[in-house]
Amino acid sequence: MSQGVPVPEHQQRQITDEQFHDATLIWNYHQMGHELRPCSAAIGLGSHDLGVATAAADLYRAGLFPVVVFSGGNSPTTRARFPRGEAVHYREHALSLGVPDDAILVEPKAANTGQNITFARELLSEVGIAVESLLLISKPYMERRSYVTCRKLWPEADVVCASEPLELDDYIKSIGDEKLVVDMLVGDLQRVIEYPKRGFAVEQDVPGDVHDAYERLLGAGFDSRLIST
Repeated sequence: MSQGVPVPEHQQRQITDEQFHDATLIWNYHQMGHELRPCSAAIGLGSHDLGVATAAADLYRAGLFPVVVFSGGNSPTTRARFPRGEAVHYREHALSLGVPDDAILVEPKAANTGQNITFARELLSEVGIAVESLLLISKPYMERRSYVTCRKLWPEADVVCASEPLELDDYIKSIGDEKLVVDMLVGDLQRVIEYPKRGFAVEQDVPGDVHDAYERLLGAGFDSRLIST
């Protein structure tokens, strides 16, 4: 499971039931619901969430890919948690879960999702791995953003998205901060909406109820993870 900093139960409830309902709408929208199938390779997208590496280990053992690229350097939010870099810590965690070293490639420089995909693609090409289908492994609420980014940058690849199979409640408990998780859900949805305008991703339809939930949460101050527009 994802790992965060434990927070006492009495400190965790920071949102109302209505806000949790809105967050759940956005959480469900972020997940692509793809049927998993064997792919040529996988990319584990770097982040603060070690659950990405846990999911990669589970999916490797299920026979869904022969090699995974863990991609990611550091960011202000991960430097303290992963001082040797996101991809390096992901690799170490996957090895501890039984993934063989020869099934792991490390890309240690990427600083955003576009670079995760671009640099991982270059690395797979350098080592001679032909990719027709690609399993993108991310945080649960990042599936859609990783998908739309990959469709823009690697359109010829058949993309399947995966993440740890967690409900929103379980993910909040693993991170230990309700407000922060909702901020991240809102921030990722803003990127899904805005990044196509910047040429970073393909367009996605946002259902009306999801967009309304987004606007309500923005109005309530769940905005610490927004980008400037």
